[in-house]
Amino acid sequence: MSPARVLAAPRSGMPALEHSQGDAHSPVTLLQYGDYQCPACQRLQPGLQLLLDDIGPGLRFVYRHYPWVELHPQAELAAEAAEAAAAQGHFWLMHRSLYSPPPRLSMADLEQHAKALGLDMLRFRGEMADRIYTQRVQEHRAAGHALQLQSTPALLLDDLLIDVSQGLDGLRHAVRAAMAARMR
Repeated sequence: MSPARVLAAPRSGMPALEHSQGDAHSPVTLLQYGDYQCPACQRLQPGLQLLLDDIGPGLRFVYRHYPWVELHPQAELAAEAAEAAAAQGHFWLMHRSLYSPPPRLSMADLEQHAKALGLDMLRFRGEMADRIYTQRVQEHRAAGHALQLQSTPALLLDDLLIDVSQGLDGLRHAVRAAMAARMR
């Protein structure tokens, strides 16, 4: 595992634009920058969900969009679909659906995800056609650029970038250590 890098505080910035689970007042925050078309992000999700379930609601988990549009042409539109679902109160359901294998991210696929979640399809289609969430997704991406992220998935435990390229054991240990230290 490569050494962790300390980055600018991930808690600052866009709280109104973030999607979070767990205790909003937790002293420990795990922040993921992800790309719905990224194969490594796809592979990470099941293990990350198990980790979050294991740790429980005492950990705040935040997801921000970081579509690598140069490599993944469908990633930005998928992120916008997640935002459209969020506007109808279903971000996390859409998030899980978009990361479910195999990746299905064409516009027709995004509509199928939305329909399966019971979203208001007229609203969803209108918001997607008008691209009203493009700016929000680009703001998330700009925050990641400001942190000089080099790849996805990028996971930050408070201010520390955690390398998960070799698995989640290091992240699991770091989260538990951070939570234990905050409990003292």
